[in-house]
Amino acid sequence: MTQAYLETQDINETENNSLDSLTNLYESDFNLWVEATAQLLREGRLADLDVVNLLEEVQSMGNSDKHALSSDLVVVLLHLLKWQYQPNKRTRSWEKSIAEHRRRIDERFEASPSLKRYYLQIFDKCYRNARKQAKIETRLPLAHFPEICPFTSEQVLDEDFLPE
Repeated sequence: MTQAYLETQDINETENNSLDSLTNLYESDFNLWVEATAQLLREGRLADLDVVNLLEEVQSMGNSDKHALSSDLVVVLLHLLKWQYQPNKRTRSWEKSIAEHRRRIDERFEASPSLKRYYLQIFDKCYRNARKQAKIETRLPLAHFPEICPFTSEQVLDEDFLPE
């Protein structure tokens, strides 16, 4: 065997061992895996990356933002429903919760403007979830709350909007 062939084998073996150890690190110490991955990216060593797990984590980040947006939207809708359909039980905490979750949504939109499209896609589903939650929390029948959201998607985000 030639010297060049042996050197190529050594390099391939080292790269495979490096990738294997990075994959093992992902499973045993996630934070250290993140630091090692960031270092590899900084150094431009793309061939050494644990691409499978890196892709999974990048996708997970996007899903996490979407889940948080959905959760915040349900909370705003729930409290708007309670505000409108239980006027005699209005509390400052409901108003505070509405403001806080609107702020969170706004911050997500600032960080990722493309989430505005997703907001419109999930709006009706989030309303259905908020409606069911309102039934549980208020002990009013589900039919007490309209099947179609009585608030526009713009009103839900409007910091000055509270139903009468």
